[in-house]
Amino acid sequence: MGQSHLLPILGLLFFSLIPNQLCKICEVSEENYFRLHPLLSTMTNSKYTTGTQSADVLLSLRLVGIQNQTLIQPLSQQVKKYVGRKGSNLSSGQLALITLALGACRTADEIFIYENHLLGHLENKLQAEIENMNTGAMAVLALTCVKRGLINGQTKTDKKDLRSIDDHIQSLVKKILSEKKENGLIGNTFSTGTAMQALFVSSDHYKESEWNCQQTLDTILKEISQGAFTLPAAAAQVLTTLMGKTYLDVDKDFSCASGLGNFNIPSHEPDTTTPPNSPTNISVHYSVKISEIYSTTITVPSGSVFLDVMEEARKKNETVFGFTVEQSSWGPYITSVQGLKANNNDRTYWELLSNGRSLSQGVGNYVVHNSEGLEVRWSKY
Repeated sequence: MGQSHLLPILGLLFFSLIPNQLCKICEVSEENYFRLHPLLSTMTNSKYTTGTQSADVLLSLRLVGIQNQTLIQPLSQQVKKYVGRKGSNLSSGQLALITLALGACRTADEIFIYENHLLGHLENKLQAEIENMNTGAMAVLALTCVKRGLINGQTKTDKKDLRSIDDHIQSLVKKILSEKKENGLIGNTFSTGTAMQALFVSSDHYKESEWNCQQTLDTILKEISQGAFTLPAAAAQVLTTLMGKTYLDVDKDFSCASGLGNFNIPSHEPDTTTPPNSPTNISVHYSVKISEIYSTTITVPSGSVFLDVMEEARKKNETVFGFTVEQSSWGPYITSVQGLKANNNDRTYWELLSNGRSLSQGVGNYVVHNSEGLEVRWSKY
């Protein structure tokens, strides 16, 4: 469940936020907070945290109660500068995410929202982009917001409207649960956090036996320990969920003096020593597969990522290994190889594989290993 699909729905979420109600959740116990260190480290030490990633991280830190101003202030400034650069080019989802991040906790950042007329811009964008909202988990959150407003009498309605909303939520929850894997993940590693938020707020739409929340939480913690969440935005979204929070918690009554509070953030100390028998450079076997397979051996420094390998291969042969890449809030992604472009309409994309197995990590964050077989394959989904 990519972030590009979530952003427009965040717009609806913002306009329907109301005081939260109790819902069924599971969260990390205080004695297991140490298992969140990798997430916090990724969020706070990445030099590539920019744009909406900064807003994701800022919102997450505030939702879980972290008030360390040496972390908060730089992120806040990055978000404001991003607004200044992008201006009217921001989508409704980007504006909503930024407004949520700056508006949480009733800080001086709220002034920026009003001085720059972000709410007015957001409302205008929503009218143009509302039809693009098709992501199940975020739709459940948005519809739940609307439903609560109707039940509390904040919006006039009749029973027919409530039934319609309930039917939509029921259908979406069924779809979410159908994506549940045997290990508890819902969809994939990175979509699970948002799916959990949706299930937190819709527990009256499924039986307790249909979802083992604790199993999902345990699997996510295992994924964290294995280094799965190396992108700041991904780490930020799952941290919010693991602390039992959802986007519905951002309202006028939300207290930021809770949750992790002044939790000790792990500092990033660069490793200046080279482990024994650890080579400075490593060699990998790299292939491009379309209708034919094109292969080469590439040498890169230890600690390199998949993208580094592709760049070295391109230097050797631009025709065979040439590619294009674009940046997103989730990091870089491959758009074409040998001039062949991925196309959503044709459901085609460039799949990354290691030793024949598909990778869940991105081209900019998967760290390659010595003697590994790497492949970029033209695929359909």
